[in-house]
Amino acid sequence: MNFPVIGVVGGGQLARMMAPEATNLGFALRVLAEAPDVSAVAAVAEAPVGDYHDLATLRRFAVGVDVLTFDHEHVPNEHLQTLINEGVNVQPRPEALIHAQDKLVMRAAIERLGLPNPAWASVASVDELVAFGDSTGWPVVLKTPRGGYDGKGVRMLDDADAARACSDWFSAGGPLLAEEKVGFSRELSALVARTPSGQARGWPVVHTIQVDGVCDEVIAPAADLDPTVAQAAGDAALRIAEQFGVTGVMAAELFETPGRGPGFVINELAMRPHNTGHWTMNGAVTSQFEQHLRAVLDLPLGETAPLGGTTVMKNFLGGANADLFAAFPSALAAQPRAKVHAYGKSVRPGRKIGHVNVVGVPGEPVEGLRRAATEAASIIRDGAPSPTPAKGA
Repeated sequence: MNFPVIGVVGGGQLARMMAPEATNLGFALRVLAEAPDVSAVAAVAEAPVGDYHDLATLRRFAVGVDVLTFDHEHVPNEHLQTLINEGVNVQPRPEALIHAQDKLVMRAAIERLGLPNPAWASVASVDELVAFGDSTGWPVVLKTPRGGYDGKGVRMLDDADAARACSDWFSAGGPLLAEEKVGFSRELSALVARTPSGQARGWPVVHTIQVDGVCDEVIAPAADLDPTVAQAAGDAALRIAEQFGVTGVMAAELFETPGRGPGFVINELAMRPHNTGHWTMNGAVTSQFEQHLRAVLDLPLGETAPLGGTTVMKNFLGGANADLFAAFPSALAAQPRAKVHAYGKSVRPGRKIGHVNVVGVPGEPVEGLRRAATEAASIIRDGAPSPTPAKGA
């Protein structure tokens, strides 16, 4: 037996969802967990607890692994470079990861590639922020370059007075990212995967619906998306992956902008499996988690075509129901097609604790699929169905 050992830094739900795909392929998955009760620990045989900020811990964890990959982008790049210098196979590499770790680096790189950015600037003071807003037009979006996700580290500023009121954001030192508030019709995501040897594949571009800065729902493929926009968005994501040297799965989050440029603007990047790709677990020939494992091992990539018609993915966050399994009989009886993916997390209001996929047949109306996914997810979350899907489609 000579199957590879894959080390995953981070024990969240993404690492957890890699586990069954690794098992199916015969790979051993080892996870560096943040705590003994994080999501992935119950799904893998070996999950030592350690601090990913500590180089000595990373060194110990990397012993015996064939490739080191990630559940998140927060491992210090200098540690990863040290591991590479010591012979560890790190995928993706730090020179790619920096574009997902630092939004200022990402914006400058997207600009160099000539791909569609919002108007943006690096601002080091309130005066520079106000000058940007006065020049570009208000409102303005202010972001911390590092560490923000799911709406964290983002502030919407309606005018110069609002900008002056956020002077505390500059107290940590270092510049912030200021962006124009893009007028868009909906949010999209282009998911791709790339191997170290350069093979790359993309899934269909999907429509994503955000609620309070958190991905709530995904419709795959995006309904009624202009084919030229879909092609251009997919090509842009593949070009980014190639030019940045990405390995594994990458998500390019986009704003659809009819009448502006190629019909989209790039919002953010993630270099790992992504919430907007969870639909692939049941709705595509190859899931993003299997593809990520194939990619980081430099194996041939799998087919990415949809298995049916439209697939709807619906997240469920912590809500009124603390006993999730007690609601499974009702949810599964109400929606037999629903595929439930629970993350093994304790319930906390607003915390991502699972998602539901519903795969349609070709030609099936999307609204019925949305209602089905919403009903199953809301029964699990609250113990009772929600009457309607989230707004935003």
